[in-house]
This record gives sequence, structure tokens and C-alpha cells, in this order.
Amino acid sequence: MADGLPKRNPVPSPMNGPQTEPVGRRHFLLQGGAGLGGLALSYLLQRESLSAAESAASPLAPNPPHLAAKAKSCIFLFMGGGPGHMDTFDPKPDLTRHHGTVASGGPDQPEGSKLLYIGSPFRFSKRGKSGIEVSELFPHLGEWVDEMSVVRSLYTDSDNHTAGTLLMNLGRPMPGSPSLGSWMVYGLGTENQDLPAFVVLPDYRFIHGPQNWSNGYLPAIYQGTLLNLVGPPIVDLKPPEGVTRSRQAANLRLITKWNRDHLRSNPVKDDLQARIRNYELAFRMQTSVPEALDLEKEPESIRELYGMNNAVTEPMGRKCLMARRMVERGVRFIQVFNSSWDSHFDLTKEHSRRGLETDRPIAGLLQDLKQRGLLDETLVVWGGEFGRTPESGRGLVKETMGREHNKEAMAMWFAGGGVKPGTVVGATDEMGRRAVESRYHIHDLHATILHLMGLDDMRLTYYHGGRFKRLTDLGGHLIKEMIA
Repeated sequence: MADGLPKRNPVPSPMNGPQTEPVGRRHFLLQGGAGLGGLALSYLLQRESLSAAESAASPLAPNPPHLAAKAKSCIFLFMGGGPGHMDTFDPKPDLTRHHGTVASGGPDQPEGSKLLYIGSPFRFSKRGKSGIEVSELFPHLGEWVDEMSVVRSLYTDSDNHTAGTLLMNLGRPMPGSPSLGSWMVYGLGTENQDLPAFVVLPDYRFIHGPQNWSNGYLPAIYQGTLLNLVGPPIVDLKPPEGVTRSRQAANLRLITKWNRDHLRSNPVKDDLQARIRNYELAFRMQTSVPEALDLEKEPESIRELYGMNNAVTEPMGRKCLMARRMVERGVRFIQVFNSSWDSHFDLTKEHSRRGLETDRPIAGLLQDLKQRGLLDETLVVWGGEFGRTPESGRGLVKETMGREHNKEAMAMWFAGGGVKPGTVVGATDEMGRRAVESRYHIHDLHATILHLMGLDDMRLTYYHGGRFKRLTDLGGHLIKEMIA
């Protein structure tokens, strides 16, 4: 056939082609018995499958990894907007020397216009025993470079914020695919059945939304759970006034019975099983979530370590401290958002603000994880959706000028479980426009993160839309230089 499908013979019927010959009694009984037997077998298999599904462990139960895991949990510190790599962790002295000169070899520009090189307004200095150079934006974080592997040679496929953010979180430039956290929980489960396995701590300046922590085509139970920072952490988590816990438990038992009755008649609907699990998890979270997020229980020294006594650092400090408490309680993946790194104008002022917001809280997180013996089993990731250009796209050199988006070069750092400490991987060209040494794509980044968590990106698959799909699509290469 033209569509490539095999032809199917029409089923004989009064309305369809020639009639069959009369069926004899013995043949009728044989066919009827076989049909009834098939129905009975189908029913028994359906019941057996349903019973197995009902008695199976939670889909969030811990799963054995594909390979020896180097980390149990992952904290992804997402710097939305695209931090300038040449202003943070990739110093470019040649760029500084060419500050104010006409740029060459830059992106396409309107005829007659000029792009001018912008040297970084921030000084770099060698820090720690490793001597890794770090911007003055991070005086506290720079003390922890000996725990880091800084990768300076990453690149992505889009310099658009929405597409770039989706690429970093989903491995795709369009919504509809599972996020990194969802894939990780799908592959590994979680060690705490009373808390969400995948937690999102937002920045309300972040405009790209829940598609970045979506479960996509994976079952709904693998979606990220957004925790509000103001008011109740989860909407409607607290029961209405006058509703006792015993009454809730009775209601839950009744709802579960109805759902299971419905599931028996619809055994192939995975979302029904997920709904049952979610009701049960929500009931348990009413106690576990408030306890896990009760930061008032932390001693003043810890609150100060995270900068929670300062109005500028308190929002990020609160999220970083919540992330540590989640890791302590066996949550698998925590994504912490900080935004507004998109400095097209007034690079000095805007990047300085972001540095002040994040430097002390993130340094406090690393120190706290280290002193509790958690850093070796926690993978910490820092980065945005892309890097920045070495030139300003606004035509004039002023103190208030900034940088444009750059998909050809970006820097990220990693610390903790399985990371080779005190290392620098790759390099960009002398102006920082393009990664030129040990170039690694976003798929390579994702493959490496999964590997450190004990997952093989080629074996972590889900059948959807007619084929087995992966976070890394056709696969990624490990960034072996950063793996201990």
C-alpha cells in the first residue's frame, strides 16, 4: 500500500464481500469453545496482571542503578538568563586588552553597525590549592574551588531563552519531553516515600514555567513538585479546619477502594495507578513536608552560614538550606532556580546583584554538605542555559553596556559525588566566543550527570510514540575529565 502498511483482508460479513460456507455443528462447538477459552484466559491474565500491579512496590521505590553510583542525590542550581562565562569562571585577559575595539568574527549584524568588545568589569584571582581562577563576584564560593570541576567548553543548540532553558532541562528545545529530574527519578526512585522525589524551589522572576520540570510522556508520578516559598509550601496541603487526620484516612481508604475498582476494569491505564499513589503520598506529605521545611529548627549558626540574616541573600539562602534538608531526607533531585542573569544592559550592576544574591548561600550549601558528610554522595551542579558574547550588541562602549546570548560557549561547575575536585575542563577561544578545546554538548552534560548518579543514558529509555526515547536522544559522550 502507499502508506507502507500491509494490506488486510476484509472480514467476511453480510455487508462486506462474499459470504462463507455454512458452519457445521462440530466446527461451531470447536470455534465457540476456543473463543470462550480465549476469553477466560484473557480474563485470568488480566486479573493476574492487575494483582501484580496492585501488589508491586511503589514506582518511586529505590531501584538498583545501572552501574556503581557515585552520588545518591543531585542539587541543580539553575542560574536563569545565562551568566557571562567570561565574567564568572572563564577569565579572558585578551578580551580585556581589546576592550572598546571593533569586534571581528562576531555574529551577523546589520550593515553599517559595529560591535565592540567588552572586557569583563570583574577581576579574577587564583583560589585554593588548585589555583582555579574565579571572578570577584564569588568571594565566598571561590573558597570551594578545590571541591569543583569547572567545565569551560560546553555549548548548546539555541541562544533563545525559552529554547535554551528547555534544552538544559529537557534535552529538547520544545516542551513535551520529560525533564532531567523526571528521568532521574524514573530510573532510580527515591529513598523517602513520604516526600516528593523531585522538588523544585522556584524564583518568581523565572518566566519559563512548569514545562521545565514536567514529566512529559513519563507517568505523572515523576513530575517535579513545586514548593512555594511564601505561604503554604504546597497549595491545599493542609486539611480544612475541623477535618481530623482519622477522617482523612477514612476518606482516603474509600477513594482508594473506588480507584482500585475502576483500575480493575481499566488495567492498562497507568495514570490510575499513579493517581492512587499520589493520593497516598499527599496524605503522608501533610506531616513530612512541614517538618522537612521547618527552617526555624536550624541553629542560628547554620542560618547565618546560608546568609539568612541578610535581606539580599535570604531568598537564595532559604532555598539552599531547604535543598540540604531535602538531601538529608533522601529526596533524589532538587532544582533551585535563581534568575535575571540576562545582562544586556549594565553588566556590572546586574551581575554584581546576582553574585551578591547567590555567592554566600551556595558557599554555605557546599560547606554544610561537607561538614555533614553529605557532599561525597550529593552531586551539585551550577549553570544557566547558555553563555554570553564577548561583544556588546548595543553599539557603544559605556559602563552600562552588557552582553548578548551565546550558544557556542558556556561554563558550568560541578562538585560532590564522583566529581574530580580542583580541575578545569576545556577552553574557549581567546575572546570567549566559542568553545574550542574538549567541546561538550548538552547531551554530553546530561549523560555525565546520569552516569554520576549510576544511570547509563543509553539504557535509560521509555517507549513512546513508536520508539524508545532517551533524555540524550541518540546518546551523549561522558565528560571523562571531570569524573573522579
